[in-house]
Amino acid sequence: MWMGSLQILQNYSSSDTADGSSLFLQPQQVSLHLRPAVSQSFPLTISTPTDQPITELTLETSEVPAGINITFSSVQRGSPLMMQVNVEAAGCPNTSDSVNQNQTGPWSIQITPRGFTVSLKLEITLQCRCSCTQHRQEKSPDCNGFGSLVCGRCYCEKNLAGSRCQLLSDEFLTRDERHCRRDETKPLCSGRGTCVEGTCQCNRRPNPAEGYSGAFCECSNFDCPYHNNSICGGNGRCECGKCICDPLWTGESCECSMDTTSCLAKNQQVCNGRGFCECGACRCTDPKFSGPTCEECPFCPGRCTALHNCVECWVSGLGPSRCASECGQYNVTMVATHDELYDPKKMPNLCKFWFKDLCSLFFAVPFPGQSTIPALLQCDQPDPASRFSFSFADV
Repeated sequence: MWMGSLQILQNYSSSDTADGSSLFLQPQQVSLHLRPAVSQSFPLTISTPTDQPITELTLETSEVPAGINITFSSVQRGSPLMMQVNVEAAGCPNTSDSVNQNQTGPWSIQITPRGFTVSLKLEITLQCRCSCTQHRQEKSPDCNGFGSLVCGRCYCEKNLAGSRCQLLSDEFLTRDERHCRRDETKPLCSGRGTCVEGTCQCNRRPNPAEGYSGAFCECSNFDCPYHNNSICGGNGRCECGKCICDPLWTGESCECSMDTTSCLAKNQQVCNGRGFCECGACRCTDPKFSGPTCEECPFCPGRCTALHNCVECWVSGLGPSRCASECGQYNVTMVATHDELYDPKKMPNLCKFWFKDLCSLFFAVPFPGQSTIPALLQCDQPDPASRFSFSFADV
């Protein structure tokens, strides 16, 4: 696509000695051919003698035509001062408006540093039509003699069609129908394109990063599942409505990490060897084990012993602050009956210890996620044979 042109007409330095100071501009004359909405820029060098650095300078322009925007930006300060001049046309004039007809220039605009008389002459011409449209070749051989060639495209005579005017219109339409549908029930080009000579030309999307593809424009690179407000979770690319995940990612929307770092137990085994890692989280396959890395085992031998010091500290009346080092996350609640103490559906194990040679101490082992340990102290004729820990649900 033609983007316009820039031509430096005068590039030698001109000077100004207003107010006893010198100022040099380079270039002095520039010609621009602008395409609508396509910005063009060029450098402007402003210099003074080396002992007079430029600390502040304002550029002014003469009257600028409507729709033409000129801006300046500083590239380098000091002497010389480097400026970037940016010029852009908003659009072409409305040809139906007689006032604006043929308002494409050229226009001459003066750019002058404030306080000086030296200026840059900027000539702008708005290019609203491609030059090739002015060269129309009637009955062109490239169109089989049945059309006009304009800008490389054939404009066919009546009842003819095709890129080279090689088909009758009826044949052209029939060919379209046959080759531009996936089957007879489907719309032409899946409703996402235009059928040209039996070939689908897919529509363009407003977002240049999005597009349709496929012989029938049936595929897209944006119609895929989202995760965390990102297509394919930001961890893959969308191809024909399906996410193709990056390495170490899986799932319909690439939402599942295959990295097992978060699943490593203290022994550096994945899920403690008691499960498998799925989407960065452990799924424990051994029913006795649970927790983030399958290391918690409330039914395993030794749980009674591990909690004994905590419960004994509470029963001794030392209080939460004194027992914190023994109990950590747990707190102990004293109950009055065995019914309150133990429910197999809520507690996996029941433990029993000898307490101060006089009483029996019972407590229940909590499930993972529970923080309360119910305990019962009985001091009526303790059985000396119970001077050890045990579990009624031991495994």
